[in-house]
Amino acid sequence: MLIEYGSETRRINAIVNAGARTMMGDIRFLEKEIQKWKQSPVRKTMMLAERYYQGDHDILHTSRKAINEKGELEPVSNLPDNRIVDNQYQKAVDQKKNYLLSKPFTITTENDAYTEALKDILDKRFMRSLKRVAGDSINGGIGYLYPYYNTEGRLCFKRFNNYEIIPFWADEEHTELDCFGRLYQIDGYEGETEKTYEFFELYSKDGVERYQLDGAHLIPDVMHPSGAHYLVEQHDPDGKHVEVPYNWERVPLIPFKRNAHEIPLIRCCKSLQDGINLMVSSFENNMCEDARNTILILVNYDGQNLGEFRKNLSQYGAVKVRNDGSGSGGDVKTLTVEVNAENYKAILEIFKQALIENCKSYDAKDNRLTGDANQMHIQTIYQDIELDAQDMETEYQAAFEDLFWFVDQYLMNSGGGDFEAIEVDITFNRNILVNETELIDNCMKSVGFLPTKLILQKHPWVDDVEEAMKLLEEEEQKKMEQMDPYQKAFGQKKPGKELEGGDNLNGETE
Repeated sequence: MLIEYGSETRRINAIVNAGARTMMGDIRFLEKEIQKWKQSPVRKTMMLAERYYQGDHDILHTSRKAINEKGELEPVSNLPDNRIVDNQYQKAVDQKKNYLLSKPFTITTENDAYTEALKDILDKRFMRSLKRVAGDSINGGIGYLYPYYNTEGRLCFKRFNNYEIIPFWADEEHTELDCFGRLYQIDGYEGETEKTYEFFELYSKDGVERYQLDGAHLIPDVMHPSGAHYLVEQHDPDGKHVEVPYNWERVPLIPFKRNAHEIPLIRCCKSLQDGINLMVSSFENNMCEDARNTILILVNYDGQNLGEFRKNLSQYGAVKVRNDGSGSGGDVKTLTVEVNAENYKAILEIFKQALIENCKSYDAKDNRLTGDANQMHIQTIYQDIELDAQDMETEYQAAFEDLFWFVDQYLMNSGGGDFEAIEVDITFNRNILVNETELIDNCMKSVGFLPTKLILQKHPWVDDVEEAMKLLEEEEQKKMEQMDPYQKAFGQKKPGKELEGGDNLNGETE
């Protein structure tokens, strides 16, 4: 059903119906693409990855099972049913994200004014959004930033949920967008009944088309009509303020990929993460279940078939046996079963190490990282995550090229200057554990052989290379002033000018 907006809704519906013959092709295409996207494996994987990152794993929705009379597993309710999540997947995602982006990246250009403008735009708020997008790209294979102007006319970047975006790529390599759709939900009320509404926005070079999704059909969004990407306040010939619509010359969306194939990390480790959860939960169940520690043997009672035996053993921890013929009365005996915790520990360790290797992360508790760790050992431990970070950096560098295009347009339109022809270098500063003593020693040995700027980039205490260079220049200037005490004593006298006694600076007497 439509959201009831009154006469305006009926008017818009009449316009849509009048133009249905000309618009049916495009609208119908979008409706089919939306339904296809909802059921696509790509979107389902994105939502699965986000669910696992948040700690909502499959084991939380799986009941305890035991063997029945037929030897089959069936859900049971009379046994401990602990469902424990040991979220190693979240840990792997955070490691990758923080390894590449926990430290601010370095911006380098040939123009100081441009550098300062970029630092002002790509501030801490931008870094926060970028880290969230990085999490999306690791979780779902790709993340998105949307450039827009805020109410103050400042260029900002907003993160879109990757499972909300339907990209229409212009090429097979997914390097350029023809347009993209955004499918999202908003909770509201229909009368006094709470309801979830679905909306769809189509972004292209020509502007934004906005619709409400009614079932499988698109209906123009009356409250937010279609229009341009942004509005610019200008003066008309009469001096009045008017809002002039403008569109970007590019599709306003910046994709950040984890790798060229857009492979989500969850594909590499879901089964291993499920195995870890199952192993921990099973161990907890066995610890809580007396039947696993003690099996009751009921002597001189009715026997049972094999199916009943297996069921009673698994669910009740008791078995019935017939009399041995000696004529003795009934009896109850016990058989103690020891739960070998070391077996669980060994299997759990195998699963965790396999997850680390498949996710290309690292073991922060590796024994080689204790004490005064050798730098070569550290590099070996970080080798896998570094390989993955290199792929991410390659894709992110390309994404930043697209981002800088929007920044350049903003600076040009706002009077900040024309910097389109100036190249920008982005250096990602890895958050890697280092042996500071060893690195500092190597930096000192490199003085005189390498430029100071390159040495500072490798120094463990330097976060901002440009700021460090500026401080070094200031210190060097102070040293020069202190090493020339006669400069202040005699002033800025030129050679040949007379001193007291008739002697000039050349030692000659007139």
